[in-house]
Parts: sequence; C-alpha cells; structure tokens
Amino acid sequence: MKKAIIISLVLIGSVMFANAQEWQTDFTQAKEKARKENKIIILVFQGSDWCAPCMKLDSEIWSTDVFKSYADEHFVMLLADFPKKKKNALTTVQQDKNNKLAETYNKGGFFPLVVVLDKDGNVMGQTGYKKITPNEYIIHLNTFKH
Repeated sequence: MKKAIIISLVLIGSVMFANAQEWQTDFTQAKEKARKENKIIILVFQGSDWCAPCMKLDSEIWSTDVFKSYADEHFVMLLADFPKKKKNALTTVQQDKNNKLAETYNKGGFFPLVVVLDKDGNVMGQTGYKKITPNEYIIHLNTFKH
C-alpha cells in the first residue's frame, strides 16, 4: 500500500513538473533564449501576494494547461514579481533586476502589466488582466506581433 502511494505521488509530481510554466527571471537570459528559439518575450509585472487581478491572471491564464502548452512553443515568459509580504521577499539581486525592468517597461507602476517584447527587448504592445479564456488571451497577445 505504501509503495502504491509513493508511486502515485511520484507520478503526480512528474506530471505537474512536466506541465510547469517555465518562467525566466533574468532579462538577458530571456533575450538570449528568445533569439535562439525565435520567440517573443512576454514580460509580466505582478504583485503575487497582494494584487488580486495578478492572482486572477495567474490562475485563469498563466497556470492553465492550454496557455502553458502554447507558451512553451511560442513565448519566452519573463516574470518581474513585486511581492509585499516579508515571507515572499525576493533576493536583493532579483529585486534589483525587477526594479530595473520596471524603470524601463513599467514607469507607471501598473499591476498586472503584460508587456509583449520582440526578441531584442523592443516593446510590441502591452495589456493586463482580461476576463477572457486562455485561448482568447493567446490570440490577444499575438495581435501585438509585427
């Protein structure tokens, strides 16, 4: 019985890991990956522990199998998180990286803000939370492509 439970947990963990969204947190690495794989960059500014629309965007779009599957093939996902709770604090290095991204791409301090970038980091468009399906959101993001 114990073996069956352990095997089940390992299998569930494997499926969850295989379906995990691959988020980049370093802009330089995201650009390198986008150039290498000829993909656009989806830069997401979020407040993961305080911004309700950010949490909805995560649960209704980013975390869905439909979006993760499409993103894996077409996007480089770059996360700039700005948590407020001490327990979720980022490293100083990561916070500095996120602040630098915000200085360039989110001067207004909007959350959530989704910035669509070409592989060189040039802005193609921006959006935010929308109450639409993952497929509709994918179509919406693709309208920014040149």
